[in-house]
Order: sequence, then C-alpha cells, then structure tokens
Amino acid sequence: MQITVLAGGVGGARFVRGVREEVRRRWPDGGGRSEASFRRAQDSAVTVVVNTGDDLWLAGVRLMPDFDSLLYSLAGVNDAERGWGRAGETERVAAELREWGVGWPWFTLGDLDLGTHLARTSWLREGLTPSQVGERLQRRWPLGVRLIPATDSEVDTHVLVADPDAPGGRRELHFQEWWTRHRATLPALAFEQRNIDDACPAPGVVEAIATADLVLFAPSNPVVSIGTILSIPGIRDALAETRAPVVGVSPIIAGKVVRGMADACLPVIGVETSAEAVGRHYGARASGGLLDGWLVDETDAPAVASLEGAGLVARSVPLWMRDLETSAALAGAAIDLGAALRPAGS
Repeated sequence: MQITVLAGGVGGARFVRGVREEVRRRWPDGGGRSEASFRRAQDSAVTVVVNTGDDLWLAGVRLMPDFDSLLYSLAGVNDAERGWGRAGETERVAAELREWGVGWPWFTLGDLDLGTHLARTSWLREGLTPSQVGERLQRRWPLGVRLIPATDSEVDTHVLVADPDAPGGRRELHFQEWWTRHRATLPALAFEQRNIDDACPAPGVVEAIATADLVLFAPSNPVVSIGTILSIPGIRDALAETRAPVVGVSPIIAGKVVRGMADACLPVIGVETSAEAVGRHYGARASGGLLDGWLVDETDAPAVASLEGAGLVARSVPLWMRDLETSAALAGAAIDLGAALRPAGS
C-alpha cells in the first residue's frame, strides 16, 4: 500500500503520525518480509509532500518550518505542548541575537532548532538542493515515512495588507510576520507565493502521486499550506492523472478552524469557513476538481448530502486528533474511504 499525503503545519504533522501508526497496525508483519526489508518498505509506504510556502531566510539561515515540524513530530523529539520546535529547548542564542539586533525579536529560534537550520544552510551553501538536504536530515531518525519538500524553488509566501500607517495604502509582509507577529489580525488582501509560476515539483513528488495507491489531503490550511502545494506547476496535473483515489480531510469543524488561523485566510479567496465550502473549493475530480472523497466531522454530517450532490463521496467521522489513537482512527477512516473508491479488482 503506497500512500502519498499532502501536508503542512501542526495539523498535518498530527495526521501523518496517525497515517504512519495506522499503516503499522494494518500491515504489522510486512507480508512475511525480513525485519530489514519491512523497515525499508515502511519507509517508502508513506510519502509526504510538504508545504514550503512558510519557508524563509532569517538571521542568515534557511528555515523550513513545516518540514521541520513533520521531521520533529515523526522523530518524537517535538515540543508537543507548544506544538512547534524541539522538546527541551533552550533559547540562549536567540537572546544573544536580540542583543545584537539580528533577526526578529518576536520570532524565537530555539538552540536545538537553530542547529537544524545551521546544518541545512551549510548544506545548501555546499550546493545541495532542499530535497537533498531533506534526505540528509531524515537519516538521523527512523521516521517510518519519507518527507519531500513540495519544490526545491524558494516560493516564500507574502501577504498584502492594508497599511495602518497610510490610509488607503498597502504594504507587504512575509507570511511569518503576518502569522506569528500579528497573529493574522491584519486583514489580508491577497497571498502571493514568490516565484511560484517558475517553480516545479521537487524530484519524487510527481512520481509519489502518480504511483500511489491512495493520495490524502491532510487537514492543513487550504490556502497557505495545501494551496501552496497545489499552486506549484505540475502538481494539479499529477493529481488529475493519478489512478489513485484522492481523499481529503476537512480542517474545519462546525464552522471553526481546528488549529491555526485558516479562517483569516479563506475569505481572501472567497471561501466560507465551513467543511462544505472547503470541500467544494477543492472540488470533485469528476468535474475538473481535485478530490474523489471528503471527510467531515460528525457535527457537519448535514453537509454530506450536499457534498455528494457536488460529486464528492463524503463521510462524517470524528475529526478531532486529540492523541495518537484518534489520529490513527482518522487516518483509518481516510484509508477505508479510499478503498471504497477504488475500482473492483484494483
């Protein structure tokens, strides 16, 4: 079973952990393979295409927040309480940088996390691509999945907002400033991923979609996480052409975001903050959209009939990922829906 997941952010990391756990439970012996070959098979059974729109250069180093969140979470070294960064962090270097006036004083880099950024930047300056750097970073821990940045191009997201200091004026912020410093309180007018039109999928991305038995959209931000991945030329085409069922999981429950601030992003692209509206935004592949199936929460069960009228096979299941058990259960529901959507005998 080859599963490819499009993901970003903390919600994406939690969902991917659930997918990994559910795969291990459903295929515990690897079909009689040796332990070594089973480990290799597990590593290739789940591939995650990771959002790179949140990436940035800061204090001379390259940060890839979504990639690192997935890396740390799958390695079991993440700070589960904060939801980002490494467990057991110290922040001495960040304090020293503030004294020197380097970087953003409101954007704290933990010392262990900074070690990752320094290693990445060193390898990038040696000539490695982000996807090659990603491969090196994954060698440190047995993740049980393969992570691939969506593109090797720099497609950092910028946000156009009204300038509070100039009535009628506008200014542009890096997404991380809008998201982390201002907590998305400045009304966004538009999102722009720099260089997106000239970007291409990183090596292995299109192949992971084309050869998958199942493609999943994690419950990540539809605009700046999944939306960025989908905006990279070639990825929509790969999704349209894959023979695998494509199943999405709603990031909205009962009209509210599960985590993050997608409700500050969706209106910018004219989408209501609801499970039904996001499902319709992605659309059914049968009518030129992206999905075959869509999972909504039990509280959004009344939307199932309308979604199916729009060509999506919809199911209502518990979506809250409170722990590994509930994350695995949600992944299992997505896998089951994908199995139901596959043609008989495939």
